[in-house]
Amino acid sequence: MLPLQGLKVLEFTHAVMGPACGLILADLGAEVIHVEPPEGDPTRQLKGFGTGYFTYYSRNKKSLAVDLKSPEGKEIIFRLVPQIDIVVENFGPGTMERLGYGYSSLQSVNDRLIYCSLKGFLSGPYEKRHAMDEVVQMMGGLAYMTGPPGMPLRAGTSIVDITGGMFGVIGILAALYQRQQTGKGTFVKSALFETTAFLMGQHMAYGAIAKTPVPPMPARVSAWSVYRTFRTADNEQVFIGIISDKHWEKFCRAFNRPEWIADPRLQTNNARIEQRDWLLPAIENMMEQLSKDEIIRRCQEAEIPFAPIARPEDLFDDPHLNAGHSLLLTQLPDGSMAKLPNIPLEYGQTHFDLRLQPPSVGQHTGEILQSLGYSESHIKALSQNKVIAM
Repeated sequence: MLPLQGLKVLEFTHAVMGPACGLILADLGAEVIHVEPPEGDPTRQLKGFGTGYFTYYSRNKKSLAVDLKSPEGKEIIFRLVPQIDIVVENFGPGTMERLGYGYSSLQSVNDRLIYCSLKGFLSGPYEKRHAMDEVVQMMGGLAYMTGPPGMPLRAGTSIVDITGGMFGVIGILAALYQRQQTGKGTFVKSALFETTAFLMGQHMAYGAIAKTPVPPMPARVSAWSVYRTFRTADNEQVFIGIISDKHWEKFCRAFNRPEWIADPRLQTNNARIEQRDWLLPAIENMMEQLSKDEIIRRCQEAEIPFAPIARPEDLFDDPHLNAGHSLLLTQLPDGSMAKLPNIPLEYGQTHFDLRLQPPSVGQHTGEILQSLGYSESHIKALSQNKVIAM
């Protein structure tokens, strides 16, 4: 029994933010119906970094391919909505209202409906503006914090889209709990810009307390004396983080530097920070004499924080991810298979599995229409008239 089993979700989404929200609901057990046009969700055709969007965010979902602008398509949606618990949408400001599928329209036929709208901005002067992940990373301070001084740089994944979708899930779960008390659904909204501001909150607090401009992460003065990457003898890199005096002692023993343990200048983290002008070059020189594997072995045995610098493709063969239940064998558009990340949760004895492969365009349209009472001849006629695709 999955935690959201029995709930039905109608997903009017594209790209990342909305599909990420729907993916989490689907992995948790909800029946998620992804609505796309008869010619297919444009996300399916994205190239470059968008190549994997649809495949990754569409497992455990069904595809309903329908022309939302046609009267027959609108009838299908309104016959379906009374069965639906949750609607998720992330189209541009005003699009759902213009099409006739806004909250007030759908809530009028199902007052238990929870309607989650995922936008660029919450209510305020910016709410009518379009936004994307990179736009809000720039205007929300994240790109400034990521790049070196004077070189704002977006984060290396769609972090705001994904976390914004996660906040949508949080709002939906809160609304489900409230519905248990009231019997009524509600409107939930999450947005990219405010999500970015939330992520920047710790830096805003730092600026308010320190009363100085906040430096980008590459130019920061770390709170820890050793907290960075080091070059190895085989021209690789390893990150090492020493975040306590106990870790420092273990580090020194692991790398055969007992004199650093005894050095009165290096007894506390703050004292070591004051000595970094000579200490860090000394550690750099020491690491450059050792291979990546040797450094990792010593750090692991000493139980101090470390990390090799991995690429995305390295995760396919990561022993930890493969030993657990963290990768799901997923079908790619060409029919081949690849292991992609599972939802990162442990939940009692429940395993969150891949129940449905990413669907083809309209793969479940016929099944859904039959459940609504459409006859085979009616479904065939709708397909011939390109109202639906199957």
